[in-house]
Amino acid sequence: RLMLIGRIAPDGRLNGRVKYEVTENLFAQMNAQLTNEPGYSQGMFNLDYKGKDFRTQCQVGNNGFYGGNYIQSVTKNLSLGTEGFWLQQQRKSGVGFLARYDTKNMVATGQIASTGLVSLSYVQKVSNKVSLATDFMYNHMSKDVTASVGYDYIMRQSRLRGKVDTNGAVSALLEEKINPYATLVLSAEIDHWKKDNKFGFGVRVGE
Repeated sequence: RLMLIGRIAPDGRLNGRVKYEVTENLFAQMNAQLTNEPGYSQGMFNLDYKGKDFRTQCQVGNNGFYGGNYIQSVTKNLSLGTEGFWLQQQRKSGVGFLARYDTKNMVATGQIASTGLVSLSYVQKVSNKVSLATDFMYNHMSKDVTASVGYDYIMRQSRLRGKVDTNGAVSALLEEKINPYATLVLSAEIDHWKKDNKFGFGVRVGE
């Protein structure tokens, strides 16, 4: 199966994603962002494989980016994993470790990386249609701390997601199903501190 997603922002940025199901367990995906500013366009190719009790991914991007990750189920609810990356042009590398615990109504994750990044997240399913989430991120190198709360509301023909963080940014994403094969996507982000507003729209084609 093939899925195509495209989104264009008022400032001219074009975001696109192509996902192809090679087999029942193997997926290929291409992400791209095109801008008018030299050096800011990005591209990334992912190859994902899902086994019976594990998942692994390989990544190749522009500017000499190479990465990979592996997640293994340890018990019915607990999974542990590791990841790494290499930036050839900047000659930088990093490794990280993560843990995930999930039940029928909640998901909790934790991650720590050699780059000094620590992140925690928690998602609680309130009902069949509503989920609430919160996350926390700390960067030891820059001493930056960010926390956010968000929501996910699923309606009959649409899905609304949004969040607000401690940096004063508010964002929302609306997905409206036009027909069984196409979905309209509207997004908005307002950063009160930076006085930066972003709006975008797109159409996702595929099942």
